Amino acid sequence: MPRQVTSAFRNLGNAIREFTIAQRTVAIIGIAVLVLGAVALGMWVTKPSYTPLFSGLSGADANTLVEQLRADGIPYELSNGGATIMVPEENVYDERLKAAAVGLPSSSTGGYSLLDTMGVTASEFQQSVTYKRALEGELAKTISALKGIQTASVRLAIPEETVFVSEKNAPTASVFVETQSGVTLTSDQVQSIVHLTSASIDGMTPTDVAVIDSKGTVLSAVGEGALGGADQQTSDYETAIRASVQTMLDKVVGAGNATVVVAADMSKESAQRVEETFEAPDGVLSLNESATVEGTGAAGQTAAGVLGPDNIAVPGGAGLGNGESSSSSVTRNNAVNKVTESTTIPAGSLTRKTISVALNEGAAKGLNVADVTALVSSAAGIDTDRGDVVTVEVVPFNGAGAAQATEALAAAEEAANADRLADLIRTAVIALAIALPIIIALAVFAARSKRRKQEIDEAADLADLRSILNDTQPAMESTPLRPAIPSVPASPLLIEPNSTDRTRAEIDALAAQDPHRAAEFLRGLMDGQRA
Repeated sequence: MPRQVTSAFRNLGNAIREFTIAQRTVAIIGIAVLVLGAVALGMWVTKPSYTPLFSGLSGADANTLVEQLRADGIPYELSNGGATIMVPEENVYDERLKAAAVGLPSSSTGGYSLLDTMGVTASEFQQSVTYKRALEGELAKTISALKGIQTASVRLAIPEETVFVSEKNAPTASVFVETQSGVTLTSDQVQSIVHLTSASIDGMTPTDVAVIDSKGTVLSAVGEGALGGADQQTSDYETAIRASVQTMLDKVVGAGNATVVVAADMSKESAQRVEETFEAPDGVLSLNESATVEGTGAAGQTAAGVLGPDNIAVPGGAGLGNGESSSSSVTRNNAVNKVTESTTIPAGSLTRKTISVALNEGAAKGLNVADVTALVSSAAGIDTDRGDVVTVEVVPFNGAGAAQATEALAAAEEAANADRLADLIRTAVIALAIALPIIIALAVFAARSKRRKQEIDEAADLADLRSILNDTQPAMESTPLRPAIPSVPASPLLIEPNSTDRTRAEIDALAAQDPHRAAEFLRGLMDGQRA
């Protein structure tokens, strides 16, 4: 290896050998932390990205797929209690094709594929049940494709067809959905499930679909729709009206200077009402009519004969005698307009609502209460014929609550800032605890390397000084060195009667105490000799 690398390793080894036990412990801990961090980072970087191969599997299908993955040597992970198998993203399509080739997963909802295996000898009952199962399977697969839904199950209740129209019942459906972990279906998603199911079945309305999730929460009830019961509808309606009115008042009197309370009364029961109305039409038209003619015969007047064959009059017997009479009657039935109205009143219909508005006296100066009442009535859709009431009052607001709320918000913000600062300090302390031993070890190593290098340089200078002294001994005998050399206590072992030896001993002592000063002195001496 190069001389610089060898020297660096030698210096590093010398520095480590000079470490104390505490310094060695800290250095070992720091190196271990760095190694573990590098290993964890490498494992995280090199870990493949996993994606679901199949989800919602039964135990038998999951076991068969796992055996197939083991045989192919494909790494896998199980989640959702073993119902979902995760494989590396680059292997997912190949494994799906292999699974499909052997008919996996076998426990599927079927769908219209059930009709492919139905024989020609199937009875009418088997055909009806198989067709219903096919519809349920297709709906379940379609609903499972929605975002956030893991599995779905659909049950249809389709009544048998009958010739009696008055006894015909509407079909209903029950949908069970299991969402992914941490996912909650929105009202729009529930509405989409309801309308998708109702539109797939002839004669089914959205109110005939019930949707229930895996937690047992009723998302849509039969007869009530996907918006929940009457209480939920009332709460949603009050919230919407209050938000619209509050937004308008905040623009008029400023935020925090108006409060709105809405109370809505909605029916909780559904009903059906039938009304029949009869009215006389214009012109009094006749629906049917019959008439009878009355008459009196004169003396000597014979009655006309009746028509015989070929329209030839034939005497018809004795005529009307004197004083004899004939009569006729008329019966007329006039047409009458008949109107039949059938009205279905669903649960949740609005029967009455009241709105109470309180304005801050300090902010409502100069405002006309009647104008504000008219604005609120228009914004909330008030119907006085229905019995709706709007009340607007100007009252002084209590500022203590606002001050307390402001203080509470400030305290909460300070607590949040303190938590963030504490987390930051904790993170910094952990980072410092990891980095400080490494920094100290590096600093100690650098200091020892520098001192070692300085000692080596001083030793080299001292060796050069001694060699130069040996080479320049004659010049030193003739040069008055004593005034230029500071007084240094000489060792008794180095003192000799010879003046040259004594001078050399003094230079050696000076070099031992201050090598740099001795080297400068020697360089000056050599420069003087050259001159």
